[in-house]
Amino acid sequence: MRWLLDIFFPPRPPVITDAAMRDTAVIAALHGASFQRGWSEDEIERMLADRNVVAHRAIIGSRVTGFIMSRIAADEAEILSVAVASAYRGRSIGRSLLRYHLGRLAAFGVRSVFLEVDESNVSARQLYRRAGFVEVGQRKGYYPQSAGQPANALVLRRDLA
Repeated sequence: MRWLLDIFFPPRPPVITDAAMRDTAVIAALHGASFQRGWSEDEIERMLADRNVVAHRAIIGSRVTGFIMSRIAADEAEILSVAVASAYRGRSIGRSLLRYHLGRLAAFGVRSVFLEVDESNVSARQLYRRAGFVEVGQRKGYYPQSAGQPANALVLRRDLA
């Protein structure tokens, strides 16, 4: 049904802007809905207040539909989290966020970007691979699971310079 709606009412591209303190609650809600252990509003607020953290949000209409957040250290950055609301997945919002965010990191002088991704998260791995990230390591048993063995994290890197 969604494909039919998309034909007659094509989805609007997201507007990507800096995330701000006013976005704390919605970012916490998006993170909590997207990950096993969501971040609290207090944790989000502390990150947004950190001058080394860069965060962007995707907006469609008046709704925040996704976010991306990184921490910069010298000429490197680590992507801390990326999340897109489930109702908006599959519309290239993650790709738009990542592309914009990487451009802003490069403008800040970042030369290399790292991240960790659950090895079983196929869609995220595909997003990062298409964006030019390559696997440079693994963390065994890094992500706790509600049942069973903890999942491995893949450490990915992309050079910007």
